[in-house]
Order: sequence, then structure tokens, then C-alpha cells
Amino acid sequence: MSVLAVLARRELSLAWARGGGALLAVGFFVAAAVMLPLALGPAPERLAAVSGGVTWVVLSLASLLSLDRMFERDFEDGALDLLALGPLPLEIVAAVKCLAQWTVSGAPLAIAAPVVAVGLGAPVASAAMILAAAGLGGLAFAFLGGTGAALALASRRGGLLIAVVVLPLLTPPVIFGGAAIANFTGGLPWGAALSLLAAYALACVALTPFAMAGACRNAQS
Repeated sequence: MSVLAVLARRELSLAWARGGGALLAVGFFVAAAVMLPLALGPAPERLAAVSGGVTWVVLSLASLLSLDRMFERDFEDGALDLLALGPLPLEIVAAVKCLAQWTVSGAPLAIAAPVVAVGLGAPVASAAMILAAAGLGGLAFAFLGGTGAALALASRRGGLLIAVVVLPLLTPPVIFGGAAIANFTGGLPWGAALSLLAAYALACVALTPFAMAGACRNAQS
């Protein structure tokens, strides 16, 4: 088995054990969505009008759960030092950690997103669009969240710092994803918004591992 495969198995195991895995994120997502009719009332037309936007906002917040332990556990027990000295570049290690986080948390949230949105009144025909947009957005959330987690290493209030750093960066995917879904349900051109969301997610995948690796090296020095 290759070194990369061993690392991927390790990170998937840690991501599942960290903060309850997918159960905590999906549970928070569903619970927050269920509270919406209690606040706005049961009027179907009112819920349908805000279902896409609310789904994206709650999805971004649910993606932040358990991010503070992505690098912190390895930093505390010395495993991060061993990973930095291993055969794989620290940038690859950071990318694998984020992909494991997306697999364990982001992918289940993307699967739950169409169910929640349709339950709030979104058209059933938009389920595939919501799934695709949530999957791309979740990928961006995982890598941006990993960047915040790396920057928060050795901080006393890491969770708060992650939220302060990451939440502004989550604004573009929320805008692009919400616009793609709204345009699709409204019969308007949606390709540009989805393309921008995909471009943003791919840029996060390509660039943020370097920021994470630099932050980890800074915390180790």
C-alpha cells in the first residue's frame, strides 16, 4: 500500500472520529432547517421563497463543525512533526486532510441538502442542481475551513478564530450557489453561477494547501 493510501485511510478514520463525524454536521443541518418553519410560520409560499438561500447559509455553518481539531490533534501529540518530516510534502498532507473532511462531512451534507430544501418547499426538479451545488460548495468549505484550522493552531480560542477567518471567505460560494439554485428554479440561465462556484472550489483546492502548510510550519517553529 502506498504512503498516500495509508495517509488517506488515517485521515478518513480521524475525520470520522472527530466531533461525531457526519452525524453531528447532518444533525445540526437538519435541526436548524426544521426551526425555520417555527420562526417564519407554516405558509408554503413563504418557505419556498427562502428555502434555497436558507439551505446554503445553514450548510455553510454546519461545515464549520469539528474543524478546530483538523490539525490541532496532530499538533498536540507530535504527529504533525512526523508528517512534516515524512515522504509526502506538507501541502499534500493538508490537501488529504481536507478531502477526508469533505468525504466524511461535506458529502453527507450535500446529500442531505436536497432533502432539506425540498422539505422546505423547493421544487423537486431542483434536487439535482442543489446536490451538485452543495457538493462543490462543500469542497470549498472544507479547504477554506482547513486553512482556518491551520491558522488557529496553538491559539487558545481556535474555534472563534476559525469562524472569524473562514466565514467571510464562505460568502462567494454561498452567493454563487444560491444564485445557481434561484436561477434554475426561476427558469433563468444558471450555468454562469454554477461555473463560478466550480471555479472558486477548484481555486480553493489548488491554493489553500500552500497556506495550510505555511501556517503549520509557522506553528511548529
